Amino acid sequence: MKTYNADLVPRARAMRAVMTEPERRMWFGCLQKTNGRFRRQRPIGRFIVDFYSASLQLVIEIDGESHATPEAVAYDAERTIFLQAQGLTVLRFTNHEVMSNLEGVYQALVNWIAK
Repeated sequence: MKTYNADLVPRARAMRAVMTEPERRMWFGCLQKTNGRFRRQRPIGRFIVDFYSASLQLVIEIDGESHATPEAVAYDAERTIFLQAQGLTVLRFTNHEVMSNLEGVYQALVNWIAK
């Protein structure tokens, strides 16, 4: 795993226990159907990513309304730069996309994996 931070494990475990509805839908309705082994709420560096596949070198982030503020946009950009520097690809989907078009999200993921 890329830059694993054991200090974040207790927080990641707590976050796994209270997944949001979009995260739950993504996990059970989408990621479980792929051939990549994904982990939920995984520490990488000083961040905890929503979903991570080591075999695919892929991070998937599900962004809610809180990601729309200027501060959150800057933080997400910093996160993405760090994760890409680790050799990872970051795919972002909104809560709305996951809740209203899970099949489209799944197809986008399958298309990315096929590349």
